[in-house]
Amino acid sequence: MPGPSGTGAVTRSTLRQQIADALRDEVLAGRLQPGQEFTVKEIAEQYGVSATPVREALVDLSAQGLLDADHHRGFRVHEYSPADFRGMIEARCLVTDGMFHALADGRAGAVTPGDEQRLTAALAGVRRRGEEAQRAATAGDLNVLIGYDLRFWRELAALFGNPYLADFLHRLRVQSWVCTVQHLRRAADLRGVLWSGHTELVDALVRRDPEAARALVTAYNTHSLRVIERLSAT
Repeated sequence: MPGPSGTGAVTRSTLRQQIADALRDEVLAGRLQPGQEFTVKEIAEQYGVSATPVREALVDLSAQGLLDADHHRGFRVHEYSPADFRGMIEARCLVTDGMFHALADGRAGAVTPGDEQRLTAALAGVRRRGEEAQRAATAGDLNVLIGYDLRFWRELAALFGNPYLADFLHRLRVQSWVCTVQHLRRAADLRGVLWSGHTELVDALVRRDPEAARALVTAYNTHSLRVIERLSAT
């Protein structure tokens, strides 16, 4: 099986999280393919660590829906379908719609109600992250885009002030990328295919226009679903 590319020194205090993060990145990068199987022993040998933190990391990833546990054969990368992606989109919309309205109305929990200047400054910081994601999307650089896109949405969700909501949305975003990356990597050239509306979305929120923000995300979701359905059929 292809091993994680970044297998540098791993501190014992963070073994579990670092192994989970590394394996998640391998799945997102397409180096661990949907349905691919591996064991705790194989991962432990790669990292030169004991089986315990590896097993814990794999259980964590299974709980996040990225891996499937097979008691007889170890673990395998979960295989998502276009139907799964549609369900993820529906769940994401339920979260972001409420978040957009709260941000537009000045009800973001991480910002004092009515503190327009602070919210605008916070959104400007998110916009800078969005600019990086947008450049990567325009260039068709999927690996770079995934990293910036996940940070963009996590920072945007953090403005809502509810860590449970932010964590839930982040998990959905990771699952969405795991679902789509297996299909997107079939395309020879991703320029013009990947969504690059991050800055437009932030600008809509700066204008306190949740309906414009919702329309942007709806168009993004519709486009993404069509791309995945087309690629999955080839």
